Amino acid sequence: MPQPGLRERKKQATRRMIADIATGLFALRGFDAVTVAEIAEAAGVSKMTVFNYFPRKEDLFLDRHADRLRELEAVVRDRPAGEPVQDALRRYQHELLAAGHPLSGAIEGVRGFWVVLQSSPALVSRSIEQEHEVADLLTGLLTEETGDEFGARLTGNLLAATLSTIFRTAVVRIVAGADVDEVRRDQLAVIDRAFDVLEHGIGPRREPLHSGG
Repeated sequence: MPQPGLRERKKQATRRMIADIATGLFALRGFDAVTVAEIAEAAGVSKMTVFNYFPRKEDLFLDRHADRLRELEAVVRDRPAGEPVQDALRRYQHELLAAGHPLSGAIEGVRGFWVVLQSSPALVSRSIEQEHEVADLLTGLLTEETGDEFGARLTGNLLAATLSTIFRTAVVRIVAGADVDEVRRDQLAVIDRAFDVLEHGIGPRREPLHSGG
């Protein structure tokens, strides 16, 4: 993909700076106790600037969602001709894991993220909305490709649920106290199991991927 120009890189840096400051304040005081005005002051920008980058307060904390949508669109649109969409997304999930990307779920620091998220009904609600937005994005892309709106809607929702389940499997285990390195190793099988079920159906009862943790 072409590299962004200087102006775009500056905008990305400003967006990341605002989000990082907001996340620090949320972790310190809780999401609901921090105002957008306080975030703007701490970041040295106007309140309007914050809203220009983040139309909703919740998106200051769940700030990687926009990146996720862009990346998912690129994965689907730019995959090799004839490659099934599930193969492209399986590969993408493995790449996130190998890179130690926050969207893999298998990273240090996810406990703090989850505590803040679960402590705020507004954040929980927004996270659910974001999952629907992923499904809608995939549905739209697949409808463009196939012209089959029903099939695209069904597939888009199944793919979104698969991605969400992979992420949450890692997060739930880490929050419960599992070793992050162990979770990261196990996620290789989690990703493949998830996409195998998606491709081949539920099938007979299977043994768990791991015994505990």
